[in-house]
Amino acid sequence: MTITGDSHSQFHVLAVDDSMIDRKLIERLLKTSSYQVTAVDSGSKALKFLGLHEEDDHSNPDTVPSVSPNDHREVEVNLIITDYCMPGMTGYDLLKKVKESSSLRDIPVVIMSSENVPSRITRCLEEGAEEFFLKPVRLADLNRLKPHMMKTKIKNEKQEDQEKLENSEIQSEQQPQPPSQPQPQPQPQLESQSQPQPSPLLQQPNNNKRKAMEEGLSPDRTRPRYNGITTMV
Repeated sequence: MTITGDSHSQFHVLAVDDSMIDRKLIERLLKTSSYQVTAVDSGSKALKFLGLHEEDDHSNPDTVPSVSPNDHREVEVNLIITDYCMPGMTGYDLLKKVKESSSLRDIPVVIMSSENVPSRITRCLEEGAEEFFLKPVRLADLNRLKPHMMKTKIKNEKQEDQEKLENSEIQSEQQPQPPSQPQPQPQPQLESQSQPQPSPLLQQPNNNKRKAMEEGLSPDRTRPRYNGITTMV
């Protein structure tokens, strides 16, 4: 396994090919495109580098081998480019295992082959491959890789931001809240205090006015009488 390229490269590509000549060619082209490259010669080594290990159930040949993640992957892989025809695990098998892994299914996978078989190409694309290149791979072919990696990178960044937001909300909910202080209850006011009393000075004019009205309504004060003779005033 060889790792080439600038350590500060933006994207890291895992190249898988059992042919040394083809592997060196794709490695050189990727390096020319300023990618960091890790090259391995088999699908099993690729899974190991990705931090996956197989758990084969040999008792049942129909059982699909499961892939379990571990925490040994130190370098992030932004794209996998693999040969289709390889002994042991083919490129198609590697593609299926990557797409079956919940932790790796978002990594773009590109298949290479020296044979132009339409059914093979269709099967790989339906399984989730982003591209299918015919060998020999050219530099113009690799120019089609970056959009796939950019799309995945943006998606991962959004997921990380969402996870950070959810974690911050969980932490804020778990923080103990200070005990609430009891609110003072208002004291009930006495009825005599709540209703204003009229002033004695205001009551005196009202009493005088009422007395004057009662005197004005008295029948003896309408006209003065002198010995039965009514005198006009």
